[in-house]
Amino acid sequence: MKTQWDIFISFFRVGILGFGGGPASIPLIEKEVVGKYKWMNEEEFGDVLAIGNTLPGPIATKMAGYIGYRVAGFWGMINAIAANIVPMIILLIVLLTTLSSFKDFDWVRGMSAGVVPVVGMMMAVLTWQFMKKAGKGFGWTKAMISFVLFFVILQLLNIHPGIVIAILLILALSMKTKKKDREKGNTT
Repeated sequence: MKTQWDIFISFFRVGILGFGGGPASIPLIEKEVVGKYKWMNEEEFGDVLAIGNTLPGPIATKMAGYIGYRVAGFWGMINAIAANIVPMIILLIVLLTTLSSFKDFDWVRGMSAGVVPVVGMMMAVLTWQFMKKAGKGFGWTKAMISFVLFFVILQLLNIHPGIVIAILLILALSMKTKKKDREKGNTT
């Protein structure tokens, strides 16, 4: 029962504080899942994030569903998704009705504009954490070359991240298969 409560509280916090959508929620999810509850490590979280980005729909909901399922099965998944979306539904109804009547006030425009730098900084911190991890595991030179290469592919060539991730997964699987075939050939 405590696990279900922990799942609910962690994704409820993400749902309440994830102002700005999925990109703002990712660092919050990472803080809860990796930092606080240790349901997975940074590498596993990165894998979940990468696969979640290839699928259609809101990233926070997909990650909540998968992580909830992984931690506590079917009911953990339902709990995590509900905890993640219900606060936003309630806040959306309350805030939109309230803010629509005040939308022309400067403080409302300022509040909306002030969220953008906060979300940007949260994403920058998460990016830096992934870069440090890549630098340690992959080597800094390879990591920086990959960073530049993927920046060009994603931003300048405007190729969808799902396509890039799918290609990388296929390459990784084929390399692993070739490695197993070589090892199998050496043992016989």
